[in-house]
Amino acid sequence: MSRPILKSFALLLTLLGAAATGSPAWAAEEAPSAAGPLPTRSGHLPIHGLQLYYEVHGELGKGKTPPLLLIPGAFGSTEAVKPLVAEFVKKRPVIVFDQQGHGRTADTSRKMSYEQFGDDAAALLRALKVERADVLGYSQGGGAALQLAIRHPKLVNKLVSLAATYRKEGWYPSVFKAIESLDAKMFAGSPIEAAFKKMNPDPKAFEAYVEKMKTLNINDQNISDAQMRAIPAKTMVIIGDADGVKPEHAVAMFKLRGGGSEEAAASGQLTTIPNARLAILPATSHLAVAADPALLSSLVTPFLDDVPPLQPAW
Repeated sequence: MSRPILKSFALLLTLLGAAATGSPAWAAEEAPSAAGPLPTRSGHLPIHGLQLYYEVHGELGKGKTPPLLLIPGAFGSTEAVKPLVAEFVKKRPVIVFDQQGHGRTADTSRKMSYEQFGDDAAALLRALKVERADVLGYSQGGGAALQLAIRHPKLVNKLVSLAATYRKEGWYPSVFKAIESLDAKMFAGSPIEAAFKKMNPDPKAFEAYVEKMKTLNINDQNISDAQMRAIPAKTMVIIGDADGVKPEHAVAMFKLRGGGSEEAAASGQLTTIPNARLAILPATSHLAVAADPALLSSLVTPFLDDVPPLQPAW
């Protein structure tokens, strides 16, 4: 496989859409601009050795609807998720933040792990005095969302896992081959590199960051079946049918979260609100799984709002 093809393949499978042409807004890092919704409040908070950048859209603490915490994927930032923020803020407050080394949160010598990212998210919610939030995490952000739900269950009301896995085996092997090929040179001139170097102009620091990200994503995480079953939050699992996540892994996650009903199978109808939901989007890749915010909202919002399942008209 030639280097240009390998580069494009790697970027596609590891969410590095900013360095590729025509990537959806969710995956592509963008320079900060006035485009998209403006936050009600934003800034940096001292969290676990980081100066964590966050944004709040809408008013926290007003009404009964919990806020939605959005956690972007690998190399994504608050700028990248603006289309999703614009869609979801129509019905609920939205919180977004830049993970370590992403966007306006500078990298440090701190080790990266999904557990640590989950703890960062928990600390942010507590700093904002949010007692419970709905959480939607995409890819790497989905892994962090799972850790948040496992390690800080009282903070998570509903959980949406978007194109994410709970164990390394959930990814196709080609994903890891693509990640292994990455290096800092592939990001030359990209908005991802520009955003990082705005916080730290040292070229060696960016090289070290890319290596840390490779290690994080190649090692992935190893959540047990028992841990998955023990998550108290109702859960929705969403992937694309051409995702880097294997469909059978998404089904396994759905079942571990209480999905599937023999009673519904026997009667032909679902009469109660289920604890878990599963959506596999047709003709949809890993990057494109969140490329249509309105579609995603149409699936996720009824779940967050506990809308009763449809009943047959006859």
